[in-house]
Amino acid sequence: MSAVLTTPAARASWRKRVLLAVLIALLLMLALLLAQAAQIRRAAEAYLFGYPLVIMDVTRANSERTLGPENQLHRMRRFPDATFKDVVRPNVDTLYTSAFIDMRKGPWVFEMPPNEQRFEVMPFMDAWTNIFAAPGTRSTGTAGRKFLLAAAHWQGQVPAGLTLLRAPTQIVWLIGRTQANGATDYAVVHALQDGLKLRSMAAWQSGQQEPATAWTGAAERPVPAIEQMQAMSAETFFSRLAMLLVNNPPGAADGAAMAELARLGVRPGQPPQWAWLDHWSVRLGRWIADAGVARELKKPRSLVRGWATPPAILGDYGTDYHLRAAVAMVGLGANLPADAIYPNTRVDQHGEPLDGSHRYRLHFKAGELPPVNAFWSVTAYNAQDFFIDNPIHRYALGDRDALAFNTDGSLDLLLQSMLPTGEQARNWLPLRAGEPFLLNARLYWPKPAALNGAWGMPAVERID
Repeated sequence: MSAVLTTPAARASWRKRVLLAVLIALLLMLALLLAQAAQIRRAAEAYLFGYPLVIMDVTRANSERTLGPENQLHRMRRFPDATFKDVVRPNVDTLYTSAFIDMRKGPWVFEMPPNEQRFEVMPFMDAWTNIFAAPGTRSTGTAGRKFLLAAAHWQGQVPAGLTLLRAPTQIVWLIGRTQANGATDYAVVHALQDGLKLRSMAAWQSGQQEPATAWTGAAERPVPAIEQMQAMSAETFFSRLAMLLVNNPPGAADGAAMAELARLGVRPGQPPQWAWLDHWSVRLGRWIADAGVARELKKPRSLVRGWATPPAILGDYGTDYHLRAAVAMVGLGANLPADAIYPNTRVDQHGEPLDGSHRYRLHFKAGELPPVNAFWSVTAYNAQDFFIDNPIHRYALGDRDALAFNTDGSLDLLLQSMLPTGEQARNWLPLRAGEPFLLNARLYWPKPAALNGAWGMPAVERID
């Protein structure tokens, strides 16, 4: 130690100076943080605003690598299994017929043949995950229809026999579902899928047939979209968002959000140019947004007997950007509530997290099964929102299964890791011991009682 600090008074003076320097540094850091608080908040909000657009583009790219080219229908011919990771919370209720459509190459003609055999819904989703049209059994009936899908500013003549649908963005995702009553029903559903047609208007007018394609399993499995989003840096995210904004404009009500994006330095076609402090602020804002959504998803509001039902604005979000982003994270491609609602739960009747180490029962009283015009199901997912691998490859149960009812007409679905004995094995939804899980019910074409809250799912009862 320097001789200057050999006396107690000198050492005390030195300590004071060090403490003062540290205090000044901390105050400067606090002042800097406060000065950047608006930018951090702006980054968090902008991230949630743009998240659906970016994950739609990532999903589109994945689809092209696994299913096939854009502008063609890709017909999923069998149910996904526990290896499927392309979209969170897949279902084994319907077979998908999907296409990512580039509106710059349109207009497009989409044909639905008559279908009185199975419930179907063919929602068209814009790049922001809003459903702008949902033809199907509920909305357009069973007689069959033909639609002209045109860009927002297309000015051509609509041919006779076609109903015009306006696409707000360049990217459009058709994610159609056709009811399938188990694997033994595939032949019926495949025939219905084959009747669906997507062609350019020019090809339709000339009688040219669509290319023959069918999904037979991907040779390459890309990283799931949700994992790509998690791994994407804030700089990459906002640069990609800026480029996507060029041909996928937001809605008229989004002016304030776009103004905030501009203040953040993000403008259509212009990747942001940030100084180091803004880089830091944007990264922190993105982290705060992700953490906030994750926290809210784990603690849903307005639970009824432990179940949360997504809001009535699902698929038509308006300016509720937080909800839109959250749905894109855990349920990209969700239907309009009029076509399907998705009650979900992570807790038992006591509010305790669901865990495969325990046994549970879902008890429907006689006459209180889910009220639907079409059909219903209950699916179990793991903590990552994918199917739970199990030896019998059963991921869901519903009213199309050969369930064993109680003598009083009630129904018990058994949720556990071990196979039940006797007739109750028909009602077994397998879990994995020691692993958390969640349940997602699906009510297709729900009746008013399900939509207005007069009916609700029963609590999940822990029985050991």
